[in-house]
Amino acid sequence: MLLKTKNFRLTCHKKGFLIIALFLILGMNAQEMGVIDTTGTVKLKETQEAISRIENNKIQATSRYKVEGISAVVGSYVVLNRDIEQAYKEMESMGVSIEGVTRCELLSKLMEDKLYAHHAQIDSISVDEERIKAYTEQQMEYLIEQLGTEEAIAKFYRRDNIDAVRNELLEHHRTNELSRLMQGSVVDKLEVTPEEVRQFFYGIPEEERPYISTEVELAHILIEPKISDKNKQDVIDRLNEMREEVLQGNSSFSTLAVLYSKDGSRSQGGLIPAIRKDSPYVKEFKENAFSLRKEGDISEPFETEFGFHIIQLEKIRGQEIDVRHILLHPNISQSAIDEAKHLADSVRLEIKNDNISFADAARKYSDEKETRTNGGQLYNPQTLDVRFDLTKLDSDINSQIYNLEEGEVSPVIADRDHFGKSYFKIMKVLKRFEEHPADYQQDYAKIKDLA
Repeated sequence: MLLKTKNFRLTCHKKGFLIIALFLILGMNAQEMGVIDTTGTVKLKETQEAISRIENNKIQATSRYKVEGISAVVGSYVVLNRDIEQAYKEMESMGVSIEGVTRCELLSKLMEDKLYAHHAQIDSISVDEERIKAYTEQQMEYLIEQLGTEEAIAKFYRRDNIDAVRNELLEHHRTNELSRLMQGSVVDKLEVTPEEVRQFFYGIPEEERPYISTEVELAHILIEPKISDKNKQDVIDRLNEMREEVLQGNSSFSTLAVLYSKDGSRSQGGLIPAIRKDSPYVKEFKENAFSLRKEGDISEPFETEFGFHIIQLEKIRGQEIDVRHILLHPNISQSAIDEAKHLADSVRLEIKNDNISFADAARKYSDEKETRTNGGQLYNPQTLDVRFDLTKLDSDINSQIYNLEEGEVSPVIADRDHFGKSYFKIMKVLKRFEEHPADYQQDYAKIKDLA
């Protein structure tokens, strides 16, 4: 529907353009064939060299094929031909009909997105790099699950190796997030009145009103295996060893990051560019990064909710710094994993027997501090709402709750986060809204967004 509302269209194949292009090509060929001096004679040597180059190009052209084609350039962003094909595939995968959607319309939309991202950079809008990396790693895990091997993923994306694919996905998600934030900054001061929303909704013919997918409100209890003090000290000692290796010149920080870091930045040697004091990184990370005084300094090991880190100051640029980063996780013993699983089973049994409410169990047992205080209720980070589109949930979670009725509790789910850390969780469907045609009263917030 969004594509249909765009007024911008590209105009192709104008006769005048073709005529001009033909003259330009003929002119270039004439220059290649020879250079005419003031006496009107052709310089033979240059002519022969030009002919030789043309013949060589013809020979090479027979053994080459077009790998990438550039459709448009917007600022520092390039739109490739295959980006258009990929957009078609993404629309189909989301169940959107591509009937009647032209390549020109898709190119227009892609150029618009790049334009937003370009102006976001000009306006110094920053994205949550950790969130982008986390989302990319989740997508990589899903791709490995679907395609089997890293080699198969690289082949699917027509790239030389898995790191090239990861970098491409990172840049893709970063650009999309910049575009989204810039669009938000454009419209965040606009207010749609209830009357305008009403007119918008009832202006859509009843048979053309959109369907709202099945949605759920969810809560969860997350239980992590406990890490022993010895295992924590082991990882601190290992980070100190790495720090000394770099300071003594026996190794480079970037090499150690590639080899050992568990962070998504490892493929770039741990590089995290353009950090500011207001960047959306955890407090401990920013404090340690900005405590480093000169380029090359390395922090002492420190802990965050993601694990244990060391940081090297790469470059200072006014209020911004570039750093390199190594993240390690302590080893978790099998006995600790078994204990966490046993606790999760016990908590679920207490809830099922009505010995404790789900919300109270979340406050008492959940290890996720962001949700336990509100009884484990989850918020959708994309919409900042409590509803989740069932079709867009992670496939593993979807399979566990798809058939749950309102108020039901899931079995204990064993999972890993994007850093590879094990945990167990119990989920509850607080409310369930089945698929239905858009209703003005029930779906007012979504209709307002559309308006």
